[in-house]
Amino acid sequence: MCDNKETVTGIGLGIAIGAVIGLAIGMLYAPRPGEETREILREKAEDYKHKAAEAISQGRIKAAEAMHKGEEKLAGKKQASA
Repeated sequence: MCDNKETVTGIGLGIAIGAVIGLAIGMLYAPRPGEETREILREKAEDYKHKAAEAISQGRIKAAEAMHKGEEKLAGKKQASA
């Protein structure tokens, strides 16, 4: 079953991917020389690569924190029932 956070995350990811694809298509059809356009696309791709890596890193940190909190709650319930 999906909760609201998963739905919002999926929608946000879809919007981000759509924006990147739209940007790339727009730049390919822009009236610039091919080499200049490719250089701009390379730079943008590198920027998004770094942003994505940071987002993944933050997601892993938050997931680890959530797991730790869950383990603490589980341990607390086990002690309470003992």
